[in-house]
Amino acid sequence: MQYVNTNGAKIPAIGFGTFELEPADAEKMVQHALDVGYRHIDTAQMYKNEEAVGRGIKNSGVAREDIFLTTKIWTDRYADGDLQTSVQESLDRLGTDYVDLILLHWPNPDISLKETLGALNDVQEKGLARHIGISNFTKALIHEAVETSGKPLVTNQVEYHPYLDQKPVLDALSETGMAMTAYCPLARGEVFKDPTLERIGRQHGKNAGQVALRWLIQQGNIIAVPRSSNPDHATSNFNVFDFELTEAQMSQISTLNSPEGRMINPSFAPNWDTAA
Repeated sequence: MQYVNTNGAKIPAIGFGTFELEPADAEKMVQHALDVGYRHIDTAQMYKNEEAVGRGIKNSGVAREDIFLTTKIWTDRYADGDLQTSVQESLDRLGTDYVDLILLHWPNPDISLKETLGALNDVQEKGLARHIGISNFTKALIHEAVETSGKPLVTNQVEYHPYLDQKPVLDALSETGMAMTAYCPLARGEVFKDPTLERIGRQHGKNAGQVALRWLIQQGNIIAVPRSSNPDHATSNFNVFDFELTEAQMSQISTLNSPEGRMINPSFAPNWDTAA
């Protein structure tokens, strides 16, 4: 296992994501992921599967303290008081006394960031979360959050894969000592059709998805949370620690991005940064 150390947190570089997993699949796949060797599980209030994730963790038999568990607060629970209540509700669903990391799922311009981060700091002070962070924040919002929060923010979880240039966000995170957590790291399966990734994979005896994940974590300070409902695919996604891409291969993959590379762009998304 490889880890990312960021603002006091030690986070496994590959986590198992649970977005869009129905409860039955989430329970089964979380248990499978932990059996394979994953020790980082990522869920959210909005995924509606926290109870199933909690059951999967319990069924795995892996000690709770050996698992890095992340969940995210939905934007309609950002007001002071309501945010803390929502976190306790998440803990009850997950069947745990704490999460290792809790994130603000998306920016919400209708509630002041100062109020929301104050409530998030309170969650950490109460021991409900060991670490706090953000998700889907732009470069400007990252800096605003860091300046506003009384406690360190450890990561910004955003879409990142070979087809999306996230340099402005990466630069902002580097400036603030934060890590990036990459969701949608396999570009909704598009990486498996990519001839460049396939060619590089053949040189290492790996598939295109494993190459894409290796490209992410090999950049340093990046955590990837691929999601799968297929046990074999989940196992494959974890097996990325036994090879290394060359500098030339890293550079080749970095040229695959395009202005149309973003895949997650809901109506409430912020004004995304664009690469120079």
